[in-house]
Amino acid sequence: MTSIGPARSVLDRLDRMSEPSIFTRILQGEIPSEIIAETDNAFAIRDIAPQAPVHLLVIPKTQEYRNVVELAAGDPALLAEVVGLANSVAAEHAGGDFRLVFNTGASAGQTVFHVHAHVLAGDLDEKSVGG
Repeated sequence: MTSIGPARSVLDRLDRMSEPSIFTRILQGEIPSEIIAETDNAFAIRDIAPQAPVHLLVIPKTQEYRNVVELAAGDPALLAEVVGLANSVAAEHAGGDFRLVFNTGASAGQTVFHVHAHVLAGDLDEKSVGG
């Protein structure tokens, strides 16, 4: 019996990387956006459709991972770097109190399939879940 699981996984990753995501295009300077903070492997920007008084996005520079579950399984150190950068930008822009949201899947509100964290702060309500 032949397993095609690992081969399919590699093909899925190659397919994901064939078209640059909006975040990759921002990082490459193709789409204007102010990068408010950056590490070796992640960067932070303001959300263009904020759901809270402070709504920032923290994004790995690689688009290899579609969601936080894939990122946690594939590169836990990168996930830790993303969370660390989220903490830093929250301290600077929100006084340190914040909600950190990773939407996983279209039915959960994910609209860009390049993993990213939403840093939300200020007067939050139940609708402040990001996209």
